[in-house]
Amino acid sequence: MVARAYSVAFQGVEARMVEVQCAVTPGMPAFSIVGLPDKAVSEARDRVRTALTSMAIALPSKRITVNLSPANLPKEGSHFDLPIALALLAALDILPKDVVETVVGLGELSLDGSLVPVVGALPAAVAAAEEGRGLLCPLGSGAEAAWVESCQVIAAPSLGDVVRHYTGQVPLPHAKAGEVAAPNHTHDLQDVKGQERAKRALEIAAAGRHHLMMVGTPGSGKSMLAARLPSILPPLSAAEALDTSMIHSLAGLLDEGGISRSCPFRDPHHTASMAAIIGGGRNAKPGEVSLAHNGVLFMDEFPEFARNVLETLRQPIETGEVMISRANAHVKYPCRFMLVAAANPCKCGYLPDPARACSRVPQCGEDYLGRISGPLMDRFDLRVDVPPVSYSDLDLPSSGDTSQQVAARVEQARDIQKTRFAAEPNMLCNADAEGDVLTEITAPDTEGRELLLRAAERFSLSARGYHRVLRVARTIADLDGSSQVRKPHIAEAVSFRLPSFAVA
Repeated sequence: MVARAYSVAFQGVEARMVEVQCAVTPGMPAFSIVGLPDKAVSEARDRVRTALTSMAIALPSKRITVNLSPANLPKEGSHFDLPIALALLAALDILPKDVVETVVGLGELSLDGSLVPVVGALPAAVAAAEEGRGLLCPLGSGAEAAWVESCQVIAAPSLGDVVRHYTGQVPLPHAKAGEVAAPNHTHDLQDVKGQERAKRALEIAAAGRHHLMMVGTPGSGKSMLAARLPSILPPLSAAEALDTSMIHSLAGLLDEGGISRSCPFRDPHHTASMAAIIGGGRNAKPGEVSLAHNGVLFMDEFPEFARNVLETLRQPIETGEVMISRANAHVKYPCRFMLVAAANPCKCGYLPDPARACSRVPQCGEDYLGRISGPLMDRFDLRVDVPPVSYSDLDLPSSGDTSQQVAARVEQARDIQKTRFAAEPNMLCNADAEGDVLTEITAPDTEGRELLLRAAERFSLSARGYHRVLRVARTIADLDGSSQVRKPHIAEAVSFRLPSFAVA
């Protein structure tokens, strides 16, 4: 008789159902696991055997075979411990076979039988709900998985509690979802002295989810401005929060099962590898571009990143997803993010200051920013210079709008876009607009079109650059409360396309 339990194997954010089959047959005593397991799964037999011994359950002197089906799907991770133990207990008639088949198991076993939290409980709960099954997981993973309301989640402290629950001795309560983390914005845009043009660029970028490039001397406030970007971004919708949290669940970043409605903000160091930025490495884990899904990816010292790392950003920026191809796996992760980059104008950083610049001006600036390829630079919707602030301005009181005031305007513009793209499943913001939809929503008035055509010819804009100017102009019009893109909107969008430090 074969007993069955169920678990999942992760391929990106997709959790594929795995049937764990266990057979106890006559023969030489052995415990084997087949079905393309990795080292962690193969070692499960020792953890399961010792955990059962700690519960005074002795394995029979027979041959125990566990098959993970489908056998051609790679199985990775210690979360297969619990479903293997469930299938074995059902094969030994300790647990009812029909009850075990109604749940998806996910959890690592300690040698004393306690269950250790594992990553991926949230996408596992989504997969279990799609199959019409419940989820059985460790106590520490229950708050995370319980966010999927259509799935009945049981979180158990130990394997002994699981046995007592399914034999009717001590039933376990259903897990409760974790808390929604409140936004914690300690930085306010009003704290930044001067830099009104850069603040305006931040507002436009946040309103339309446009990519932004800031170039300025050291200490001019580029990182300070970027750190205040989350304070003006609207909160994630419920669907976006769940989508983002599934990726963070696989990366083990969810704090005590809590889900945040704040946009993620990722700021990797410029020494980060391609696997860290794009994803990959062991088990093809999500990279920074995916962890910033529905949020912001801030890359300070942009030209200092390795050239191959920068070039791999080009496709994810356009498609909103990244495919990690390895010899034994092809894993796809979503990565719809806002790229905010900051750079010095040259290696020494003082290109615009004749008193402090090096002797290689202007060649040093061309060489330094030349590390950013033209196709990659062309993907930035907004490019803004961040000049140094005078010492006298630093002593002035705070001025300009607060983050709360700017956030209100940004949210109002986003609401306009939600209504505009309600019938377009793949478009959420102006930055996503393309095809006939882009032509329809960005059609400027006569004066605006004439200005745009002159600017495109004068500055040799590419087709991509032409369309990005239109998208930015549409966002500026939304912030202005205008139903049509007009000449002032086009003029401002063009002005953000061509800063003095831009790479030609």
